[in-house]
Amino acid sequence: METTSNMVDLCAVDEVPDGEIRRGALPSGHPVAIYHVKDDFFVTDDICSHGEASLSEDGSLDGYQVECSWHFGRFDIRTGKPCAMPCERAIRTWPVQIENGRVLVNEGEK
Repeated sequence: METTSNMVDLCAVDEVPDGEIRRGALPSGHPVAIYHVKDDFFVTDDICSHGEASLSEDGSLDGYQVECSWHFGRFDIRTGKPCAMPCERAIRTWPVQIENGRVLVNEGEK
């Protein structure tokens, strides 16, 4: 569901328990991974830049890093930067806003 300007409503905060990942999608159909760590939410590309695996379905969250189970590469969910080989290319991240208990991202921002 889209809100004002480029803000996209991905899900309710209650749908992503602390320490877990949920798959979402932008209006274009682009898959994203939604992470909940402590009191913060983060959104990245859902597809690993190394092996085409879904991070929300095949990944595991350890603090602020997501590990792809296909080849055990890791990314920092705050920046998208790779943290462990064989991942060398960053994944995209989106700025997150929480409004009225909903997780929103600006589809136009990086």
